[in-house]
Amino acid sequence: MRQNLLLLLVGMMSMVPAAGAQANANHLQGQESAYLKRAVSQPVDWYPWGKLAFERAKALNRPILLDVGAVWCPWCGLMDRDTYTNGAAADFINQHFVPVKVDFDASPELVAQFQRAQAVLNLPAGLPLTSFITPDGKLYFGAGYLPAEHKGDKPSFREVADEALARFTERSKIEEESFQLEVRK
Repeated sequence: MRQNLLLLLVGMMSMVPAAGAQANANHLQGQESAYLKRAVSQPVDWYPWGKLAFERAKALNRPILLDVGAVWCPWCGLMDRDTYTNGAAADFINQHFVPVKVDFDASPELVAQFQRAQAVLNLPAGLPLTSFITPDGKLYFGAGYLPAEHKGDKPSFREVADEALARFTERSKIEEESFQLEVRK
């Protein structure tokens, strides 16, 4: 009984946002998906997939950081908890990307498109799916689960995000090595 109570308490604590979490909800407010609802109070300024996110990316000339996950995916929850609720990581993301979150279960056709694109580019295509997309919809870089800190041969989220930003500046290379996504909603 005591062990069950402890597990329940630890589980509930993992749902509480980190200390640096923003007071205002991001652009996921009002979404129906359980995965998107879970991210409403994260300090990352998430957008749902759609025209508004791409317009914002064009206006700011920033790449889109796409996170595809599911509530039942333990690695997705771990990445949410360790990276996306971390105040410093969220500030970095909000300054350099237009972040977009997609629920694997709520958008199967859209997710299949992302997975095909990553596979064509020889990038990981499992969950979580972390993708970097130009404002005009070209997927040019991506990964799967990324830990908050570099572990063994697994780069950290920040290392991969820095690489994505460096690649974003090489537009001619993106033209050669990217996959055009369908960007309507």
